[in-house]
Amino acid sequence: MSYRFTSHRRSLLAAAALFAAVGCAGSAWAQAWPAKPIRAVVPFAAGSATDQIGRAFAEKMQAQLGQPVVVDNKPGASGMLGADIVAKAPADGYTILIGTNSTNAALKFLMKKLPYDQDKDFTPVAYIGSVPLMVAVNNDVPAKSLKDLVALSKAKPGETSVAYASTSQQVSSEMLASVAGLKFNMVPYKSGPAAMTDLIGGQVMVFTADFAVTVPQHKAGKIRGLAVTSTKRAAAVPELPTVNEALGLTDYELIAYFAVFAPAGTPADVVAKLNQAVNAAASSKDVLDKFAANGFSVEPGTPDDLARRNRAETAQVGKGDPRGEDPTAVRSHAGRSVGLPERGVAGRPGILNADRSAPSTAPAR
Repeated sequence: MSYRFTSHRRSLLAAAALFAAVGCAGSAWAQAWPAKPIRAVVPFAAGSATDQIGRAFAEKMQAQLGQPVVVDNKPGASGMLGADIVAKAPADGYTILIGTNSTNAALKFLMKKLPYDQDKDFTPVAYIGSVPLMVAVNNDVPAKSLKDLVALSKAKPGETSVAYASTSQQVSSEMLASVAGLKFNMVPYKSGPAAMTDLIGGQVMVFTADFAVTVPQHKAGKIRGLAVTSTKRAAAVPELPTVNEALGLTDYELIAYFAVFAPAGTPADVVAKLNQAVNAAASSKDVLDKFAANGFSVEPGTPDDLARRNRAETAQVGKGDPRGEDPTAVRSHAGRSVGLPERGVAGRPGILNADRSAPSTAPAR
C-alpha cells in the first residue's frame, strides 16, 4: 500500500515537473520571439501604394524587432490571394499581412465566397495610416475641371473609360458616377502602376487612385489631376479642390487605409511586439517625410483600436452589401449607396462577375 502511494506521488511530481518545464519553454519561446525573419505579405503589386508604404514600415520594423521583415508581394483578386495566404499561415507571428480597408473590410461584400473568414481568421495588429485619392484624367481629355468631366460624360453616356485596380478605387469612381448621374465604362487592372501607365498612354481616360501613384505623375505634368476624394484639400496638391467643392456636394469622402494583421490565434505578447514595432515606424521622421507629399497620415494605436476601426468600416460597407436589397450596391466613407459594375469593358469582367461567383482579373491596389 505504501509502495503504491509513493509511486503515485512520484508520478504526480513528475507530471508537475514536466508541466512546469513546458510552461517555461513556452515562456522562453515568447521572450525569444522573433528568432527568425518575418514574412510581410503585401497582397498588391510592387510599386503600388500598399507596397511602397509596406516596404518603408518593414524596414523600420526590423530595426525594432532585431530580425529582417521581408516583403512578399502576392497580388491577385483584389488582395484576396495574399490575404488567404496569411489567414492560413501558422499563428506564430512570422507571417503578417500588410492589409487595407479593401482586403479586410470590403472584400466579403464583393465576392460571393471567400476562402477564409474575413472577420475571424485575422488578428488586428496595428493601424498604419491613410491616404486620400485623386481623380485624374489623361492630358488629352478635354476636361480642365471635374465639372467639365461630368459634362463630357453626360454628353456621351458609357463612353468615359475609368480604370480601377482596387476596391477603393472602384468604389470611389462608382460613387462619383452615382452622385453625378453618370454611366462610366469601368476597366479593371491588376495593379495601380499598370493602370497609371495606360492613363498616361491614353488607353483609358480617367483613373482615381492613391496619391502615391497619382501625385508624382500629376506634378510631372503627365496627367491632369481634377480633384481629391477627402473632405479637405490636401497639402500635397493644394491647387486641387475636393470633389465636394468641385461639384457642390457635402458628403463625398473616400480614403484608403493600411494596417497590419496576423493570423487568428497569434499569441498576445507577439501581437504586442509587432504593434510596438509598427508604432515605432509610424513615429519615424524619415518615413513621415517620405510620404508626406503623398498625403499619407499616420495614427499609431493599439490592436483594439484597429479592431474597432475595422469593424466600423466593415459595418459601413455592409450597409450597402451587394447581397442585400440592392444587388450591386456598396457604401463608401460618406455612407452613400452606389452601384458597382457587373462588367467592365465588353468581354472583360470587373471585380464582380455576372454571377458574382469569383474574382475576375485580379485587380490590385
